[in-house]
Amino acid sequence: MNFSGDGKAVSHVVAMPYPGRGHINPMLNFCKILASRKPNKIFITFVVTEEWLSYIGADPKPEAISFTTIPNVIPPERERAADFPGFYEAVMTKMEEPFERLLDQLEPTVNAIIGDVELRWPVAVANRRNIPVAAFWTMSASFYSMLHHLDVFSRNHQLTVDKLDERAGNVPGISSLHTEDLRTVLHENDHPVLQLALECISKVPNANYLLLTTVQELEAETIDTLKSIFPFPIYPIGPSIPYLELEEKNLVNTDQSHDYIKWLDSQPSESVLYISLGSFLSVSSAQMDVIVEALNSSGIRYLYVARGETSRLKEKCGEKGMVIPWCDQLKVLSHSSVGGFWSHCGWNSTLETVFAGVPILTFPLFLDQVPNCTQIVDEWKNGWKVEMSSKLESDVFLVKEYIEVLVKRFMDVESQEGRKFRDRARELKAMCHKAIGKGGSSDRNLNAFISDISS
Repeated sequence: MNFSGDGKAVSHVVAMPYPGRGHINPMLNFCKILASRKPNKIFITFVVTEEWLSYIGADPKPEAISFTTIPNVIPPERERAADFPGFYEAVMTKMEEPFERLLDQLEPTVNAIIGDVELRWPVAVANRRNIPVAAFWTMSASFYSMLHHLDVFSRNHQLTVDKLDERAGNVPGISSLHTEDLRTVLHENDHPVLQLALECISKVPNANYLLLTTVQELEAETIDTLKSIFPFPIYPIGPSIPYLELEEKNLVNTDQSHDYIKWLDSQPSESVLYISLGSFLSVSSAQMDVIVEALNSSGIRYLYVARGETSRLKEKCGEKGMVIPWCDQLKVLSHSSVGGFWSHCGWNSTLETVFAGVPILTFPLFLDQVPNCTQIVDEWKNGWKVEMSSKLESDVFLVKEYIEVLVKRFMDVESQEGRKFRDRARELKAMCHKAIGKGGSSDRNLNAFISDISS
């Protein structure tokens, strides 16, 4: 491995993501952006399990990024949702040792480690070896702030997550807007998982940097508060989404062969509701059936990413809909025919939607998606929340008639409220694009981080 180019030293960065798509994708996107800033001056070793290399190894990437593996010491990806607490525990206890062995081989050349905050050990490993470490946070700054204040409160009062559930309204530093979100997060998620998450959060003060995948202007007040709390640099470098690939595809028009792109090309401007409810946890098959029936009855156009349910739902799909197993989401959201996104509110999807300038129909299912929904609806004014009822039957929370009325209203681009949403979506899009443009907040933060690790 040659770490000199044109007589000048090359910075070697090791990136260690949490083994889940919602973490690997944004960290890999960030590494691609990092590599594009200093061609031939930054080399990145991206560490994944052998299983994850089989999923992403063939994906295009710059020559400056090299995939390296550790053994499959954790349960396989297909079992993650079935026993998430067990999976998380394995990640926390079994991945550190093989990562240490890998670093034994790489350490003499390593300038910095980028470690996912959701892994509690990269910071400790880097500290022991005197290597600068950047903690990489793949969710919103607001959710990080919530967990940070929750962790401080729990340690000061010697409380476990079980007891925190009873005192959620008394945690200093959490705004009244998010107090109810915190109660929901504590009440509706597995407590051992949340306890592990807080342990990870508690390690962040030992890092040298905190990298946020958000945009400064989207969460300015929260980020400024975090900067006043921590003694090290906090760099909002987002959105950490594949916008470089989007630019390349627009130039060479590589994916026009996809049927869904051809279908979108044939639809009127802002007429299609795009629907994707996440790659990890999703709604039940019975609820999917109700959603598709309601979409058909509503008369709106829709593109539904249904993953494993695709073949079954295709048979139920009406003339104005299309059901697919996968798509290039940022390409879809940026298409002129897409006028709305029904989303689970995962942070990566939220950032892609803001970047594309599309209003959101929010349907949070898990963990940070709840406060993300509040940000979208109440803070950014960029959408509506899909209100779930108590469970009706067969894991169904939404009735057909409600969905039908809701999506028709949401997709009415001529109504006063429809125009208001879309005007706001365009404002947020401009904010996001300005941040990554030359001299923008994310552009400056990227340059500052590169300067730090290069020195």
